[in-house]
Amino acid sequence: MTQAVAKATNTDSDWEPRIVAYCCNWCSYAGADLAGTSRIQYPANARILRVNCTGRINVEFILAALDMGADGVLVSGCHPGDCHYTSGNLKLRARWALMEKAIEQAGINPKRVRLQWASASEAQIFADGVRTLIEQVKEIGPIARDWI
Repeated sequence: MTQAVAKATNTDSDWEPRIVAYCCNWCSYAGADLAGTSRIQYPANARILRVNCTGRINVEFILAALDMGADGVLVSGCHPGDCHYTSGNLKLRARWALMEKAIEQAGINPKRVRLQWASASEAQIFADGVRTLIEQVKEIGPIARDWI
């Protein structure tokens, strides 16, 4: 059986969403690391990509991840006011509503993306954010459904 046919015959119960998590190097990435070393359980279907600052994230990052097969995207950064680059996270927060609108205009359910703030010591908040996004994406279903 070819891979394409195998994918077409999977049932929804077999499907697990794939999540890309863009994490701030200084806070959320360290929080994700702490979740691992503290053995805090969260779904393993999230792939973490470290960025220097969430202020660097733009809608093209999110759309590219979704286009390459991710079912959802988490953006996790320092709390507002605690950015190591002074105001990067504030700039992202200001752009977030526009980014959600662009995602929706691209034909993608905006519930597939999530923005959260988690410091280096907030491993549980990071893990809960991943879990919440995966639950939301499971309710929506595989990304191909958004475009049908």
